[in-house]
Order: sequence, then structure tokens, then C-alpha cells
Amino acid sequence: MYRGLSVIVVAPAYNEETKVGEVVRRTPHDLVDEVLIVDDGSTDRTAAVASALGASVLSMGRVMGVGAALRVGYRYAVVEGYDVAVVMAANTKDSPEEIPVLLDPIAAGNADLVQGSRFLKRDADFGPMPAYRKLATRVHPLFFSLVARRWVTESTNGFRAVHRRVLMDPRIDLSQMWLDQYELEPYLYLRAIRMGYRTVEVPVTKVYPPRRLGQTKMRPIIGWWSILRPLVYLGLGIKK
Repeated sequence: MYRGLSVIVVAPAYNEETKVGEVVRRTPHDLVDEVLIVDDGSTDRTAAVASALGASVLSMGRVMGVGAALRVGYRYAVVEGYDVAVVMAANTKDSPEEIPVLLDPIAAGNADLVQGSRFLKRDADFGPMPAYRKLATRVHPLFFSLVARRWVTESTNGFRAVHRRVLMDPRIDLSQMWLDQYELEPYLYLRAIRMGYRTVEVPVTKVYPPRRLGQTKMRPIIGWWSILRPLVYLGLGIKK
């Protein structure tokens, strides 16, 4: 429990056996009730490493996409009765020690969704972040803010906390199959804003590891369209 809130950490993972253990170990277990690794069809020992360290593991059975994995994690959080789901990367790019920063606005009754923003962090060091990711993470918030009609500094960072009331809202349909890849994260954020939920940004760390250790699984062009698609679809009223 954290300030009266039951909390689950959801971390989608695909072939992260060399990093997922550190993520589980660094998670503040005195504040978090459960760490859930959603294994998106890994072919390595990701699930075994996480399980050995005490994390719960749900296996997708095959590669379905980060959005599909998040959908499963969110559904689990709701069914199990957790108040808040914190989403975190399983590849050490996020800092588990900063989970309280995400939880505090919800615990104080000031927010329903808390979005982590690397761009609010003073003197931030993103590590060897790929150039195309630097471009995408800077441009996306501009389009997102235009569609949301609210200025945000970060719209592609998956490090966030969401109260169950948002996840249970029938107007926010996470079951749509077009959300299987990177679409689900900006979709949920945008819909939460449009539905009138209280959202705030907080400064968080986002550090990319050396390229030899694997920095990101997002591919240029295909990945860009994936994160832009919710803005196009919702902006034009094609999807809800």
C-alpha cells in the first residue's frame, strides 16, 4: 500500500532477460503490492528471471505488441482490485525509485492519471538516445497538444500511473485491436484528457542504455505511424 492505495506495477517485456531482473530488484516493494511482468512472447529467459525474483508473470504466448501486453496488464489490475496501475519499462530506461513521484498526485486526490515527463527533469541526461527517437519524442507532444487542446511536454513516455476509475470507464475502449502496438499509450492519455479526467505531468528520468545492450524496439516510420495514429484517428473522429 502507498498512502492508502493498493498499487501494481505493470511492465511489458520482450526478450529482456539481461535487464528485467534489475527492474524487479529496484522496484520499491515496500510501496508496491505486486510487480507484474507481461511477457510478450519472449524467446529468452525473461519470464524465468522475473519469476525467480518474486514478480508475477503473465505470458502472451506469442509476440502481440506492447499495446496488447499493456491491455492484459491493465485488465489484470482491474480484476485484482488494485487502485492504481503504474506502467514501467522492463529494460531499465525508467527509474523504479521514482514510482512515488507518480503516485503522490493521485494519493493527494489531485490526479487520475499522472504522466512522467523526461523533459521536466532538470539537467536531464537521456544517455545514447537514438536520433530518430529524439526527433519523435519532441515532435509528438506538439501534435498531441493540438488534438488534446492542452499543452503537454511528454506524450510518448510509458512511465505513468493510472487510477482504476480511468481504466474502468467504458468510454475508453482499450480492447480495440488497432491499439496492439504503440498506439495504446497515447490513446489512453488522450482519451483521459478528453473525458475530463485530471491529468498532471511530473519530472522523471529516462535513460537509454548503450546500443550494444539494446536501446529500443521501436522502428522508424512504422513506429512513428503507430504513435501518431491515435492522434489522427481521434482528431478526425474516425475512432473513439
